[in-house]
Amino acid sequence: MSKVDKLIDLMEESEKREAQKPKNTLLIILAIIGAVAAVAGIAYAVYRFLTPDYLEDFEEDFEDDFDDYFEDEDEDEEEKEEIKEEVKEAAEEAEAADKEEE
Repeated sequence: MSKVDKLIDLMEESEKREAQKPKNTLLIILAIIGAVAAVAGIAYAVYRFLTPDYLEDFEEDFEDDFDDYFEDEDEDEEEKEEIKEEVKEAAEEAEAADKEEE
């Protein structure tokens, strides 16, 4: 082989390497973007796992207050019924006393 053939071969090889460089660069850039996205995804998953659920606590407190409100109403109704019965008894006693006086 002559020196010219060697020179042509070297030039062809260098052209092939240069053609492959953008592909390698693109591959490296995509790999870096993928790695950053994976790290961000893992960080978000850990954050969601470790963050307490404040909404659940709020809902439990709300349900407790809601139940207490209706329990209070039930107690008020029972007290009203007792008062009505006492008033009826007092009215009956008063009528009975009026009849005895007559």
